[in-house]
Amino acid sequence: MKEIKLEATLFTYNSINELQDLVERDLCFASINARQDAYADYSRFSVGASLLLDNNEILTGSNQENAVYPLGLCAERVGIFSANTQYPDSKILKLAVSTSAKEGDNDYPAFPCGSCRQVISEQEVRFSQDIKVFVIAANQRVFVMNSIKDILPFTFTKFLL
Repeated sequence: MKEIKLEATLFTYNSINELQDLVERDLCFASINARQDAYADYSRFSVGASLLLDNNEILTGSNQENAVYPLGLCAERVGIFSANTQYPDSKILKLAVSTSAKEGDNDYPAFPCGSCRQVISEQEVRFSQDIKVFVIAANQRVFVMNSIKDILPFTFTKFLL
């Protein structure tokens, strides 16, 4: 038997304004602005995403729902797929995700779903580059990870132990 211990590192900030890097602040606010374009008539849960590429472009996405739930798409994937279409050779350096519910607790954000975690992970593998992830609650509390691996340690890739 072999025991493998996993650790995750997560940084928290009470406000976006506590972030020292102005580009990171702008990225977080861009995700909040993108949330305004969400089509969330069914879940009433709006999500915005913004991505900083290695060419200094910032792209955004928002969740787009459909009455048939599987046909909708999360904000993270809207943004990533748009980036891959517009700038296929550009690496994603940072990703910010902002959430807001019409009802319920907005003090804590919703982290990317499993499908989005896998898509983010594949971008890290594809470009051999970690993506710094910012997750922002409606009250602007921020959670930061240096890589999606902090919340998805076993990705759907070749994994050697």
